[in-house]
Amino acid sequence: MERSERLRTSINLYINYLVHGMAIVILAQNMTALAQQWNATDAGVSFVISSLGIGRLLVLYISGVLSDKYGRKIFVELGILTYIPFFIGITLSPNMYVAYFFGILAGMANSFLDSGTYPALMELYPNNPTTANILIKAFASTGELILPILVTVIEHFNLWYGWSFIACTVIFIVNFMFISRDKFPKLSTVPKNKSEQKVKRQWTFSEKTNAVALTIYGYVSMSTFYLVSQWLTKYGQSVLNMNTAHARYLVSIYSVGSIVGVIVSAILTGLHIRSTRLMVIYTLISFITLMGISFILTPTILFVGSFVIGFSAAGGVMQIGLTIMSELFPDRKGLITGVYYTAGSISSFTIPIITGYLYKTSVRSIMLFDCFIAALGLLISIIIAINTRKIKLA
Repeated sequence: MERSERLRTSINLYINYLVHGMAIVILAQNMTALAQQWNATDAGVSFVISSLGIGRLLVLYISGVLSDKYGRKIFVELGILTYIPFFIGITLSPNMYVAYFFGILAGMANSFLDSGTYPALMELYPNNPTTANILIKAFASTGELILPILVTVIEHFNLWYGWSFIACTVIFIVNFMFISRDKFPKLSTVPKNKSEQKVKRQWTFSEKTNAVALTIYGYVSMSTFYLVSQWLTKYGQSVLNMNTAHARYLVSIYSVGSIVGVIVSAILTGLHIRSTRLMVIYTLISFITLMGISFILTPTILFVGSFVIGFSAAGGVMQIGLTIMSELFPDRKGLITGVYYTAGSISSFTIPIITGYLYKTSVRSIMLFDCFIAALGLLISIIIAINTRKIKLA
């Protein structure tokens, strides 16, 4: 591929994740309006949010396998075409059960995009796959930054809340037209010939440990920042008595931290700092910050902590984990993406259900639960770092 073709395809792939970032927080940011429309509580909206995890679980693994066989482009396009009904359907849903169906579509769309985009970027930039994947998070974080501001503006002018959903739909439609004309790189994952298929090498104990640990890390890393992105606004309102506008800005500050984290991660990986070392450092910072947010209840700590947790937990560490796993098992990038993000999708399904129950106790209990998740992530990242210390990684 020519450099201009590679750049054009990459930009359009990243734009999809700008909208995806908006989709991640769009239900939580419109929680009050949606609860009224569906005649439900905030916990009911959290229940609908869990549907995204169900949708991811339904298709992520199989879409990763099929991506290795049929190519990346078809799954990127399918992701866009599945996302659009979600944005429109949510605004038309009369109750949370109908909305749950459209939430499942959003989860499926996310899986299709992941199965096509991550392997495509690793094939577009084989010499620097970590940076290419981390930049996905930069665009998703930008979407998470823009959406709360957009919702605040819409509310300020007393406009219909659905305009934020319509904006996402329009961007996807336009980008689909560009994606449909883009060229994608040749598959780096091709079916083995019959003679190769007959030889089945047994995995070593170390390889099995890496596979299991990294799969669990996919769940943990997703849970750590997913909890914050969904509940930070409510935490500021309930625990520190912030007004709605200031509490909503916490998510924007978190998103700015995430963007800065992505930039720093891209620079560090470009300097060939070992990925496992970055994983341990970021996870440690996340744990310390969450402890601070949970036990030092002041606005200053919460604002600073929102930035730091965005930097460390949502600054690309999940993508770093995926790249490590892909480098350890390089012959099936689509399959690895499917396995890794299936663990993440289990998180996006189970965490909203867990937090829905914890919310009945207090919002603070949700943040304390996140501290536990971050501690588990730190332990797993240390195990991965030790177990791969003799393996050459990016």
